[in-house]
Formats: sequence, structure tokens, C-alpha cells
Amino acid sequence: MHTFTTGRAETRSISIAAPPEAVLGVVADGGRLPEWAPAFARAARRDGDGWLVDGGAAEFRIRLRVARELGTVDILRPADPPSGAFLRVLPNEQGSELLFTLLFPGATPEEAVAGQMATVETELEAVRALSEAAAGAWGRLRSPRAPG
Repeated sequence: MHTFTTGRAETRSISIAAPPEAVLGVVADGGRLPEWAPAFARAARRDGDGWLVDGGAAEFRIRLRVARELGTVDILRPADPPSGAFLRVLPNEQGSELLFTLLFPGATPEEAVAGQMATVETELEAVRALSEAAAGAWGRLRSPRAPG
């Protein structure tokens, strides 16, 4: 009989005063990774159906699996299929809730998990700032002007 094992999943979330479309505009664009995840991606450029990321120590390929209608973005490393970052954008009244999940092998040291999740929390703050700025600009463009 085969025994299935699981690693450790860690999820963080943040409330964002911007509609889901604005949040997805940030996290679903591989070219924007350096804006909100600079520890992961110093630079990112299109490479066929994926992205080539400069992670500082090395370049590596990622693939974004985006389902806008579901609000999901998976950041996958084809060279290491089980690893990745899994994001979900949920509507939260007039704003959004962004959930960010990472999977770790079961033997990952606690300090490594804590360090990585501290980075995720910084990334979530950056996504919030970028999304709220974009939503503000979008709202100003769409709101009717008062007669003057």
C-alpha cells in the first residue's frame, strides 16, 4: 500500500482597498515581480511561454498559471514542479483579500520557514501599496467630473 505524505503549507493574507482586478493586475504580470517580490526577482523578462527571472544568485525559469475568473495565480518553477507560490484574490466588500501560500518539504527547518514567511509578509504589503495606487488612479479616471 502506498503512503502519501505532505509537506508543510504556510499561508498569509492581507486585506487590500482595491478591486480584485487591480490586485490581479499586479500579481498576474510576471514583469511586475521585481516591484513586489525583489528578494525573489531582481528582474524578469518574457521567455517564450514563461518568464526568465534574475534571482540574484542565478537565473531561473518560471511559469505563471493565471485564472482571472477564479482569481488565482500560481507561480511555478518547471525545473522543480512541486514548488511554487500559490496566490488567490477574493472579493472583500469593495476591496480584496489576497492569500499567498507556500509549500515546504516536511524537513524544512523552522528558521527557514519563518524567514521565508517574513519575506512573504513584506511582499504582501508591496502588493497592497501597488494595487491601491492603481485602483486610485483607475477610480480617478472613471469617476465623473463635477460640472465646473
